[in-house]
Amino acid sequence: MDESRPVTTNQHGNHDDLVKVVMRHLRAPFQKPIQAHNREAFNQAQQLLADWDGPLILDSCCGVGESTAWLARENPDALVIGVDKSAHRLARHAHYQAAEAGHRYLLVRADLMDFWRLAVAAHWQPKQHYILYPNPWPKSAHFSRRWHGSPVWPYVIGLGGELVMRSNWVMYLTEVASSLALVNCAATLSPLLHQHQPITPFERKYQRSRQQLWELRAQLPEDGRYFSAIEAE
Repeated sequence: MDESRPVTTNQHGNHDDLVKVVMRHLRAPFQKPIQAHNREAFNQAQQLLADWDGPLILDSCCGVGESTAWLARENPDALVIGVDKSAHRLARHAHYQAAEAGHRYLLVRADLMDFWRLAVAAHWQPKQHYILYPNPWPKSAHFSRRWHGSPVWPYVIGLGGELVMRSNWVMYLTEVASSLALVNCAATLSPLLHQHQPITPFERKYQRSRQQLWELRAQLPEDGRYFSAIEAE
C-alpha cells in the first residue's frame, strides 16, 4: 500500500455548526427506512449473539477484518463482530487474518447507518465498540458525512460500552469528544506511539508515512437515556 499524505482541511478548529447539528440529531430519531439486505445481515449476527452470553465487541468499519481478528485473539472470552459495507474489502480478509482457530468472530457485510439502529433496537450492549479509521471528510462542507455529524450518531451513543476511535486527523477526534460532551460523556484523547503494533492496513500505511496517530476512548452511558431525546435548552 502506498504512503499517504496528511489530512488537510479548511477548518481551524471544531466545525462552527457542531453543537447545532449534533443536538438536532439527538432530539430527532433517524427516520430513513432500513434496507432489507441490511436487516438480513443483522439478523444473521443476531442469531449468533442469541446463543452467546459472554462479552460482545463491535468492530465497525472493519474493512478487511484484520482488526476484527486481532480483537478476537486479544479477547478470547469475547464474541467480536466486524461490520463493513464493502464486499470487496471483506473478501480480502483471509490475507489479513490473525486470529487462531477457535477465536470467536464474525464478519458482516452491512451499512452501519442501518446496522447500528437495528443493534440499538435489539438492545445490544457491547463491552467495547471500535471505529478505526478513516472517515474524516475533512472539508468543512462535508461535516454531515462525519459519523458525529450524521443522524445516526445518537445510535452510536445508544449502544453504550467503551467507544474506541483512532484517526490520523486529531481534529476529527476533538470534534467527537465535543459531541460526547453534549451528553455529559467525557472522552480521553491520546497520541499513539509510532512503534505501536498496527492492527489495520490504514494504520500500517499511516505509520509508514510517519503520521501522528490518535486514539479516543470514552465510556458511553449504560442506560441509553441520551439516545431517545434531550430536553430543550
